[in-house]
This record gives sequence, structure tokens and C-alpha cells, in this order.
Amino acid sequence: MSTTQLAAEAIRWYDENARDLPWREPGIGAWPILVSEVMLQQTPVVRVLPAWRSWLTRWPAPTDLAADTPAEAIRMWGRLGYPRRALRLHECAVALVRRHGGEVPTGLTELLALPGVGEYTARAVAAFAYGQRHPVVDTNVRRLVARVVAGEPDAGPSTRPADLVATEALLPAAPARAARASAAFMELGALVCTARAPRCVDCPLAASCAWRLSGRTAPPGPTRRPQRYAGTDRQVRGRLLAVLREATGPVPRERLDLVWADDLQRSRALAGLIEDGLVEMVDDACVLAGEQPATAP
Repeated sequence: MSTTQLAAEAIRWYDENARDLPWREPGIGAWPILVSEVMLQQTPVVRVLPAWRSWLTRWPAPTDLAADTPAEAIRMWGRLGYPRRALRLHECAVALVRRHGGEVPTGLTELLALPGVGEYTARAVAAFAYGQRHPVVDTNVRRLVARVVAGEPDAGPSTRPADLVATEALLPAAPARAARASAAFMELGALVCTARAPRCVDCPLAASCAWRLSGRTAPPGPTRRPQRYAGTDRQVRGRLLAVLREATGPVPRERLDLVWADDLQRSRALAGLIEDGLVEMVDDACVLAGEQPATAP
């Protein structure tokens, strides 16, 4: 099967089997797609869906978010995890207003210059919002391409330039068709060509998959060691932020002391939140970044 046929088979499968996700609706716009791509980083779709809808209901355009405070972005982020993404989205909205009149730019260079927008997110927005021809490579795509093309069970923990080259070689020449293929490759990797239990019988690329034809099997155990959460600084940070999100003004340190019994770990977690720009000190109290002390009781 040629690379052209691979893309065609993937697109045919995608057209029949793709999940019905709101950020895939025709004409949804670049801002909702950008928000979805940031939220989907290290977070499953089922958790992102309600957060994405709430976010876009409140801030349907970058101008709406830029006019609000970073503290409100952190509040709205809730328990989605990795809350620095909320700050980056706010910074991105401000930059969009200042540099691009409140619109998400179409050029890859301009997208990459936005705060919090890396190589993957920029290419995803360019492809999925503007129908451009760029290799959009996440963990699922890297695994799919490694198996189908290179005959390897996995592609390793991070994206390399070679991954972009290998994926781009599979894209059709027509930009809109290439963008559709990028979405299809991602969906195949997420739903069919999974890490531990690939459903080769359901894969439209199985007939020419180098890994399947080689007879190799997936390596035992997880590709990545699952991250522990209970008892970690991440859990403490989450609890501290939960208190600050529910407050309407500065929270005294004594109140935060009740969140976690280990003084050293609690202090370390709070210091990390301050260093990350998520929390600020007001005298001997704490507020979310950008919170207005004037709102304190």
C-alpha cells in the first residue's frame, strides 16, 4: 500500500468512525480549537469536554478572556490538572488581542510565537482550524507511524524531528486533505492502534503495517511509568489551589495550613505555586494570580 493509499484508507475509516467531538464541528473556529488542544494535553477527552464547554461559554473569543483576570482563568480551570495551562491560555489571549486584533493567526510562525503554544499545538491549530498541510504529531500519531512504517512497537517518549518527517511523508499533497489525514492518524492511534491492546483486526492500515507483518508483539508493561498522585506535591498543590479558587479575596496562611499536615511539604508546594505564577502573596495571605486585593472582605 502506497503512502497515498495509507492516507486514503485512514481518512475513509475516520469519516465512518471518528468520535463526535464539538471542537471538530465544521466552522467551529480557531479559538475553540486552540482551547481544546491546550486542554487535551495530558488530559483525557471525557474530562476536557465539560471544561471546554464551560470555558467557551464564558469566554467565546480571546478578547473576552483577555479582559478578565488570570485568577478567573485559574478558577474556571478547576480540577482539570496542570493549572499553568490556564495561565498560558490567558497570556495567549492577551497576546492575540495585542498582536492580532483578537484573532488567532493563520501562520505557523505567528502561532509558535504565542505564549504557551508549542510545536504540536501550533501545527494542530494550523491544520484543524485552517486546513493547512503540517504533520501534527502527538503520542498516538508517533506510535501509529512507528508501527506502520518502521515496524517498531513504539516511538519513544518524546517527539523527534524524524517523527515529523516520517508523518509528513504520509500526508496527501492537498492541504485540506492533509489536515483530514492528520486528524485520522490521531484518531486511529487513540482508538485502534493503542499502546497495550491494539485492535489490528479493526485497523484499516493492518494489511500494510510493518509491525504487524513482522509478527512482533507489544513490549510487556506500560511504555511509560504511571505518575503517582496520592501524597505527592501535585496533590498538595491541588488542595491549596482548591481553597484559593473558592475564596473571594486573600486567604490567611493559617487557613492554608489546614490543607496538609506536613509543614515542609505544604510550604514546598505553596512555594512552587508562587514560583509558577499561579499564586501571589498579599502581606501574610495568598491570592490567585491577578486577583484584586480590593475584593477582599
